[in-house]
Amino acid sequence: MTWWLRLLLGMWTVTPTWTGDKLLNVCMNTKHHKREPSPEDKLYEECIPWKDNACCTASTSWEAHLEESLLYNFSLTHCGLLTPSCQKHFIQAFCFYECSPNLGPWIRQVDPRGQGQRIVGVPLCREDCEQWWADCRSSYTCKSNWQGGWDWSRGKNRCPAGAHCLPFPDYFPTPADLCEKIWSNSYQASPERRGSGRCIQKWFEPAGGNPNVAVAHLFASPAQSWEFSRPLLVFSLFLSFHS
Repeated sequence: MTWWLRLLLGMWTVTPTWTGDKLLNVCMNTKHHKREPSPEDKLYEECIPWKDNACCTASTSWEAHLEESLLYNFSLTHCGLLTPSCQKHFIQAFCFYECSPNLGPWIRQVDPRGQGQRIVGVPLCREDCEQWWADCRSSYTCKSNWQGGWDWSRGKNRCPAGAHCLPFPDYFPTPADLCEKIWSNSYQASPERRGSGRCIQKWFEPAGGNPNVAVAHLFASPAQSWEFSRPLLVFSLFLSFHS
């Protein structure tokens, strides 16, 4: 057996570090997140669904509702006011990011010193992406990736030179484009629908409980990790038959 085949098979047999109970009920290691989730009975408006178990504080939840939030020094009005329904989706997305304790399976390190993290590929339910896109169709932006590339010369984000303010569909032709591009693949547009137990909702009615708890359990389980590692096994076997 050649060295590269042994390496591939070894990679497959090692359990990924991003599976297991350690990824359940956790907060990201970022500037505004709490160290661990706990009840917060004074969360503001769109952040209320997480009041029973939240990674955000009441202060953070209030900041998430501002058009120019001090959380990120980011202005949603870089191309004028968003429609109220569009702005509501972004507020919900901010609350979800700051407050949810169910993002463990998708947390990745961005700082090799372990002092910074982000989420990658969170599978948002189909309805979440479709409604977000539909409600923002008449609002304007100048970029498809809001993660970077802004002009910060005046202290807050402004459109970079040469970028034009156009309706959202010009930068995001489909709901999947909006979900996946706007924050550099933080989210993935899932084909699964709400209630399937296989996708994450960026907002939910508090009275019905948090549906994302079960979804996080599913994606953190060894059985789910097998679904991701199976292609590597198939590739390894293919190479063994052709070596």
